[in-house]
Amino acid sequence: MEARNQPKKRGLPYFGKSPPSAPAVPMSQPQPQPISKGNASGSGQSGQGLKGNLVAMKSRLASFHRGQSSSSATPIATGSAGRDPQPPEVVKNDGTQGPIGQAESIAVQDVGGDVDAAQQAFKRIVPVPRTGEIAVGIVGQADMAVTSLQNLSDTYLRPLQVFNNVVTTLANVHPYAQIALGILTAASNLIIAQANLDNAVLQLLEKVGSVYGFLSEDEIIKNIDSMRGPLANIARVVSACAQFIKDYAGTTSFWKRLGKNISLETQTTIDHYTNALDESMQQYRDCQTRDIQINIHHVLEDLNLEGMGYAGTAGLNTMKRCLENTRREILEDIIAWVNDASPGVPNILWLHGQAGRGKSAIAHTVASWLKTTGGLGSCFCFARDKQGEHREKMLTTISRDLAGNYPAFRRALFHALDEDHTLKATPDLLQQWQKLILEPLSKATGAVVGNVVIVIDALDESGQDSWRRHILSFLASAEAADLTKVRVLLTSRALPDIKAVLSGASHIKALCLDDVPTELVQRDVTLFVSKELVHLKEVGSTEIQQIVRKSNGLFEWARLACEFLSRNTFGLTVKERLESLIAIQSEGGKTLLDGMYTVILESIVPKSGAPFLRYRSVMQQLLMMLEPLSITTLNHMRSLFPSEGDHYDVSIILEYMAPVLGGIGDHRSPVEPLHASFYDFLTDPSRSGDYFIDTSDASGLARAALEVLRRELCFNICGLESSYLKNSQIPDLPERIKKNIPPHLSYSCKFWAKHLEVSQFDLSIAASVQVIVESERVLFWLEVLSLTGALGGAEGSLSSLVRWLEGHVGYETTAVLAIDGLRLVQNFFTAIASSTPHLYLSALPLSPHSSFLGGILVPKFSHLVAVAQGGLKDWPATQLVLQGHTSHVNSVAFSPDGNRIVSGS
Repeated sequence: MEARNQPKKRGLPYFGKSPPSAPAVPMSQPQPQPISKGNASGSGQSGQGLKGNLVAMKSRLASFHRGQSSSSATPIATGSAGRDPQPPEVVKNDGTQGPIGQAESIAVQDVGGDVDAAQQAFKRIVPVPRTGEIAVGIVGQADMAVTSLQNLSDTYLRPLQVFNNVVTTLANVHPYAQIALGILTAASNLIIAQANLDNAVLQLLEKVGSVYGFLSEDEIIKNIDSMRGPLANIARVVSACAQFIKDYAGTTSFWKRLGKNISLETQTTIDHYTNALDESMQQYRDCQTRDIQINIHHVLEDLNLEGMGYAGTAGLNTMKRCLENTRREILEDIIAWVNDASPGVPNILWLHGQAGRGKSAIAHTVASWLKTTGGLGSCFCFARDKQGEHREKMLTTISRDLAGNYPAFRRALFHALDEDHTLKATPDLLQQWQKLILEPLSKATGAVVGNVVIVIDALDESGQDSWRRHILSFLASAEAADLTKVRVLLTSRALPDIKAVLSGASHIKALCLDDVPTELVQRDVTLFVSKELVHLKEVGSTEIQQIVRKSNGLFEWARLACEFLSRNTFGLTVKERLESLIAIQSEGGKTLLDGMYTVILESIVPKSGAPFLRYRSVMQQLLMMLEPLSITTLNHMRSLFPSEGDHYDVSIILEYMAPVLGGIGDHRSPVEPLHASFYDFLTDPSRSGDYFIDTSDASGLARAALEVLRRELCFNICGLESSYLKNSQIPDLPERIKKNIPPHLSYSCKFWAKHLEVSQFDLSIAASVQVIVESERVLFWLEVLSLTGALGGAEGSLSSLVRWLEGHVGYETTAVLAIDGLRLVQNFFTAIASSTPHLYLSALPLSPHSSFLGGILVPKFSHLVAVAQGGLKDWPATQLVLQGHTSHVNSVAFSPDGNRIVSGS
């Protein structure tokens, strides 16, 4: 890496330079951006919809009629017969006056039966030329308004009502179609219940009404189950339309705030949805199932979520869905629960069962169906090999998902972050739960179609009980119970801590897969095995039933059996492999899956010699990785292991592990165990025996990661030209990262300290640490973390390093520099996370002069700003504010080891 060698003095080429489009002002004095005025006459700003006009008309009519006699339809006379009457002033109704009926009233004289008197009274009547005409006009307008309202109901809303009635008569519908129909019903109810429909959205409402009319036709209804794919697309678009119609007033107020043209934005959005509906309907008519890209219109384009953690790898995986037509009964039950809007329905469903029952497959199936119909709020899935990231980002990821799917939630989140921008990066789980989830949800659910659905899969894989208890307490809380329009589908094994909390709450419904009737499970396993082994002529119905019975309802066991039978094994026929499977026994504390894993490993891994030692080395590397890496990246890391004997291609082991590992089909896909139970099996010597993998020492990975940092870290690694742009504003930043920060460097920057934590102190490793921390490379490391959105992990890494160095003489300077780095991140996190150049331009020069960091690293960079007067003499004493108490704190105590604080309130 000669090209990346750095001179001692580093210039800052982008300091003070702005791109052509950036304002030429100092970073500390940003220019306010002009906001263009919207079109004030746009239909979206009228403020009076059809109902508002009708109310005004009714008011005027009532006032007018109150000025007339109830006993006379036409004669109008003055109240005095003794003097010449004066014609009253005719007031022109220009919309600025009060109701016309409030003009001076003229009483009718009581003439009784005296015809002459009546004639005289009639002669004294002075015509009021415009008043009657105006009255007639108002009556006509009111009639038109009433007619318009009736037409609104007949033309637009009646198809929605008819559809709702028809849907209630349907039976034996596929659960996927049930979701779509549930979304459509909820959307129609949301529109029908809308009290004030603005004129501006009538065009869209008319289109939506025509869609419901089409779906209510007899021929369509009869075949709706077979058209569930196109139906899901229609439901997704209609759901978005309903939310837009329901929340139109709030949407326009935000457009106005952003200086947008209301009429133009309204028409653009309506055109977007209209086109999407037309395409969805055409797809339905063509009986096609191609995906239609529907991008829900967001009204808060300026909501900046940069710095708010997001675990992109924790989402939905459609490859994990159930086989078609399996698990139908339980899926129907879950979908019915999702769609149920009745009061008192439990809003959390805990799906549990032993490993291998298919919990994750069910969760991903439900999430997949909901996503395609527009009914999924968020899907968050824990994985053992990403526990740290997933724990840190669970609630922020769910919040960002909800903001992306529900405009009303997005707007509520905008207000929360506007009031307290520190919420984006707070590690406080209680604040995240209350401010980023609970409060926005409570404000948004009224404008959401149906129930907000959140899927949380494999909570038992989240790691430490100490962290999980917080999430469990949130889910079991009274606040969670009050979210009646929210549905949380939660899956896990019934671990003691999970069972203790979730079993006692009235708003949580538990469903155990171990209790599903045997005949239903065997039916589904039979379907699965038959499909997987259809290509093996040696396997017939008898053999399939043997496998089904042996599986004991464990889908993962059945999957492994099919994999084992389908792959050629040296010296064994299909029949012999089947016999070895049927002979598996679960005894001595071992599970049926343990027996399966043992049979598979015995067929591919000898128990002695070089191949066995390589199996242990490669699997140790794989199981100790904190993020799945491809074979190419695994090989790169292995090439930096200290022992020459470890420098070989991991493929010679991994390519034979296909039944139990995913991602080995090519060298670019992440490699990881297909099921968490395989990890448990390998790391428990009582279960895996000779195939046990020791994961207690990660010194090899720690050395490799530190060597990657030493070789490849450099200044301005992505070649950023200006400090005026935030990271999020650099259009080609993802391409630059991909080109300049390869996976092994990104991984090493994120996890070197984690591997150090589980490594014995070693002088050579400590020397490698010194090379990084006591040089400008520590800043280059923070630079990579900022660019890749992983700066939140820097604090934990530096804290781990300080603990690892404790008690070892000669490393005091390294430890102090690590503490200084920790303070730098704590005090300048927002600036560094938002714009990487400000690590050098703001954080470094503004650090205390007395700090080791300032004394050692500042001289290595030129053209830095200098604090002429004042500035920090030392790091602020307040490093962290702990929150959670709701009243005065009366007592505080520190643990003897200094790692914990307890407070009483």
